[in-house]
Amino acid sequence: MQKKLVQAHGNWVEGDRFWDRESDTALLIEKLDEGAHILLVAQRRMGKTSLMKEIKRLLNNRYTCLFVDLQKAVESEDAIVEISKALKPYTTLWSKTKGLFANALSLLTGSIEELSLGEIGIKLRAGLTSGNWSEKGDALFSILAESELPVLLLIDEVPLMVNRMLKGDDFKITSERKAKVDEFMSWLRKNSLAHQGKIRIVLSGSIGFEPILRQAGLSATINNFQPFDLKPWDDAAAIGCLQALAAEYGIQFKNDTEAVMVKRLGCCIPHHVQMFFSHVYDRCKRRGRMDFYPDEVNDIYESEMLGIRGHSELTHYEDRLKLVLSPEIFTLALEILTETAETGCLTRSALAALQKGYEFEERSAMSASEEILRVLEHDGYIKAGRDGYVFESYLLQDWWKKRYGYFHVPVLERGI
Repeated sequence: MQKKLVQAHGNWVEGDRFWDRESDTALLIEKLDEGAHILLVAQRRMGKTSLMKEIKRLLNNRYTCLFVDLQKAVESEDAIVEISKALKPYTTLWSKTKGLFANALSLLTGSIEELSLGEIGIKLRAGLTSGNWSEKGDALFSILAESELPVLLLIDEVPLMVNRMLKGDDFKITSERKAKVDEFMSWLRKNSLAHQGKIRIVLSGSIGFEPILRQAGLSATINNFQPFDLKPWDDAAAIGCLQALAAEYGIQFKNDTEAVMVKRLGCCIPHHVQMFFSHVYDRCKRRGRMDFYPDEVNDIYESEMLGIRGHSELTHYEDRLKLVLSPEIFTLALEILTETAETGCLTRSALAALQKGYEFEERSAMSASEEILRVLEHDGYIKAGRDGYVFESYLLQDWWKKRYGYFHVPVLERGI
């Protein structure tokens, strides 16, 4: 019987909607059962948060599973508050946690249980200062270690928080900011080692963690976290997803249209596969005909995937890049990506020619381009090919060409 799949309209999915990740899920659970701490690594839109949510769902009966989102966190104290709030559903652990913040909570006129999570967060935050957050954090980990079940602490968007701590609003990596990041990461590392076997930690985020820590010379602070690489779907998984979606929504793919769609994408990032289907479904519903043919694929790709709606879905690649790279070198990053998109391959000679057009106050253009390429490769924009760097995703390459390529002259053709 043909499987069916409901479209994913949110930021994450779980259960039957978490498509074709059985082997990844099983392998990650095996590593966690062995006591490993995990750094979940993948390019954007690959399903890292969904994998964490699915792991939480599957292990909730034998672990105390805590999912913590640090997307809005800006300093160490915020992380302590978010971990504390995650304990509210667990009566015994929550009771002990409230004891850590007795001074701040004593000012309440009513019961803390009557407050929303947001209000609780404000009260807990009032009990933390730059001088006591690590002490409170150590005590919090000790409380977690006393849980009847082993604890699985799933922390999302840690790189975003660390990036804010490190660079601030002015994007200046100062010695003071580096010290604060070092203190936080060393605190996390210390507690992960101190409670090995009782607490497992999974770290993830929508920007690469290692390149950010490398910028501050702090890569060693995560060397006890085992990298777990979540890769794109293979063609068979992507085709199966499209077929399951079609079965749910009454789409009739004719003459292996699914394979044509997958080939057009080049790299089967789950979000992009679902995005492609969504455009096909909308087209079919509007015209009142649910069969879809291979010769229609390119029109959908050009007009919809690379159109205004597709633009809004893909701009996050540019936005996230701005978070990681300083304004000083961001322009060079844009030119590197545009050169790669337009020519199909960034060669050594092209890169050297691009570097000649840039001068920076405190570093060489070569050093800047090395940092840029490390970020671009780590976060899935480009990959090393036989003759140079190439885009991994045809969709991202075509989108980048459409956004930036119109006035771009390949660097080796300039001045001819």
